[in-house]
Amino acid sequence: QLQASGGGTVQAGGSLRLSCAASGRTFISYVMGWFRQAPGKERDFVSKINRSGGTTYYADSVKGRFTISRDNAKNTVYLQMNNLKPEDTAVYYCAADPVVVTLGSAYWGQGTQVTVSS
Repeated sequence: QLQASGGGTVQAGGSLRLSCAASGRTFISYVMGWFRQAPGKERDFVSKINRSGGTTYYADSVKGRFTISRDNAKNTVYLQMNNLKPEDTAVYYCAADPVVVTLGSAYWGQGTQVTVSS
């Protein structure tokens, strides 16, 4: 089970840090990722991180502004979001999969709303 938190409303240029806490003892076995879905749009990939945390990937739209990390001791993955823009407004979902994080990932969090005002 994944529990996402940390969303909120910020002004453009501000920062937020999302957290996704996982239950269970096998967190380190999962590739973790973040996706987002804006109103009326499809769910899109944002970022992902491998099991050890040593390899990360980002969508071009967030590269250089967002940082994904994980703490395997705390069963938690984070998404640090800096220099937020109004187009970052969306519901953000964390995902976990034993093989690869995609829209078909095995597990999903409930989503946390991020709203960026101009």
